[in-house]
Amino acid sequence: MSVFKEHIACMNAYQPPLEGRNPAQHMLLDFNERTMPVSESIKRALTEFILSDRLQMYPCYGDITQHLAEYCTVDRDQVMITNGSDQGIDLVFRASCREGDEAIIPGPSFAMYQQCAGVENLKVIEPQYTRNGGFPMREVVAAISPKTRVIVIANPNNPCGTPVAEADILTIAAAAPDAVVLVDECYFEYTRTSVVKHLVAYPNIVVTRTFSKTWGLPSIRFGYILTAAENIRVLLNIRGPYDINQLAVVAAEAALANPQYTKDYVIEVMERAKPLLEQYLNHAGIAFWPSAANYLWLFPDHASSLQQHLRERGILVRPKSDAEGNMGLRITVGTVEQTRELINALKAF
Repeated sequence: MSVFKEHIACMNAYQPPLEGRNPAQHMLLDFNERTMPVSESIKRALTEFILSDRLQMYPCYGDITQHLAEYCTVDRDQVMITNGSDQGIDLVFRASCREGDEAIIPGPSFAMYQQCAGVENLKVIEPQYTRNGGFPMREVVAAISPKTRVIVIANPNNPCGTPVAEADILTIAAAAPDAVVLVDECYFEYTRTSVVKHLVAYPNIVVTRTFSKTWGLPSIRFGYILTAAENIRVLLNIRGPYDINQLAVVAAEAALANPQYTKDYVIEVMERAKPLLEQYLNHAGIAFWPSAANYLWLFPDHASSLQQHLRERGILVRPKSDAEGNMGLRITVGTVEQTRELINALKAF
């Protein structure tokens, strides 16, 4: 018998397949990470901080909130830093929901949404994305009820990469004024689309973002929330004063001060490497979902055998099944050179 809440004791932990991942042996195309190292300015900033003999001190976050506000073109009081975007997602569910409330989480999607809903013991309604129809707009609106407390919109969605139109997000926010519309923009730098300019007019919209993807800093966990100032004041009542690692802030400051390494990487991935991979897949007749981000969800014949073939050639990809149980492979798009290596491996199979 558990001493903890019964419904939590019955849950399963979210366990990403980290076993056997070795960057010295594998090309890591399985977690939608940046596939190249971060800039020298970030490494230098981290090294200098470590050598400054401040590790024995509690974190002091300085002007990071102001710098993020400038980057996002919002007011400082509309920003809150978090321990990765995962903490931001968790805080939204904790702040807005009671046991028995409802959450609308279109699927398939990022596992953390379901995990956070499960911890709060919510009823989850899961309209399904489709390859041809995209975001299930009508089903989401139809599911809104007086019990709806959170509506999750991943823009673009993971694993399918489907974008959600700004007008659709605003329509949903207007249709559910008493619910939080959680817009996860963790791939923002790839899409450059956002609802941030509407945060004042729609105070029930909460945007989460991260430095884990394009900025290349998932190992030190840095994210942030953008929303109306009154929401930030509430969320700060839950977030701890030292939840964010000082090294994460040092790295984020260095990244924001030297953004060109990220811009160059995004251009190579989205304008050169991704079209190259899409061209090959179309030529080979391999079905995939249209994607607005740095990954493609493929549905080749013999997907499991292909995954094993790629692993044997040192390339890791992520198996993901669709709503009908068809096995697909979500593949991160890396550099042009990495994409050519991937295509050669696909051809060999």
